[in-house]
Amino acid sequence: MPYQTLTLTLEGHLAFITLNRPEKRNAISTEMIEELLAALDECEKSAARVVVLTGAGKAFCSGMDLDALKAISSQSHEQNLEDSRRMARFFRHIYTFPKPLIAAVNGHAMAGGCAIATICDFTLAVPDAKFGYTEVKIGFIPAIVSLFLIRQVGEKRARDLLLTGRILDAAEAQTLGLVNEIVPPEKLRDRALELAASLLATSPTSLRRTKSLLSSYAAAELDREIELAVAANAAIRSTADFREGLSSFLEKRAPDWKTED
Repeated sequence: MPYQTLTLTLEGHLAFITLNRPEKRNAISTEMIEELLAALDECEKSAARVVVLTGAGKAFCSGMDLDALKAISSQSHEQNLEDSRRMARFFRHIYTFPKPLIAAVNGHAMAGGCAIATICDFTLAVPDAKFGYTEVKIGFIPAIVSLFLIRQVGEKRARDLLLTGRILDAAEAQTLGLVNEIVPPEKLRDRALELAASLLATSPTSLRRTKSLLSSYAAAELDREIELAVAANAAIRSTADFREGLSSFLEKRAPDWKTED
């Protein structure tokens, strides 16, 4: 199918998905979510056994699109619940995708973009890449991404990253376990291909069943936790702090927090 926000290339046992909104720093829109889900489904049904995910331009993914953020402020609670469930389905699909996913992080990966990059099975990053879960800085809540981050780095480190919203460089992200390797920009694609080749050399059945087993360990807990996260994600959107955080972000000024909900 034709895609507007990404490109998909199938080359035998390899698939390449490139987030393709460079003028928006590959920001996440509702259309991108639906297209990425569709592209992953296309990869799943294809002969591809490994998928490489990267970004066009200087950024990997800057997080939510500004227009999408603006739309949130006028949505009903039911619409916010639906939107939150879409996001949860999106991240969980990446987490449980049956074929190995390699994120080739070519630039900054922020908020939801950080989640996309680090939920993949393997995360390769250029030295200048930055990572961060910055939601608390705009009065939002990193609800859904928190489920996966805790499993990756442990609760103590997750609390640090989620409560401060601080930005990590690639070296610290690697130390924390969010990045597997740091690769020079000119070698990023070659290293992704090299890693993919090593995966293709293994038993396809064993690889598929190992991924399925790893995903199944947390399935029951994720079912319960996602419901809590979806509710929290939708509820924060009706608070005064969210409205102020969003306005200050869009107006490029410091927020004036006045509430403690």
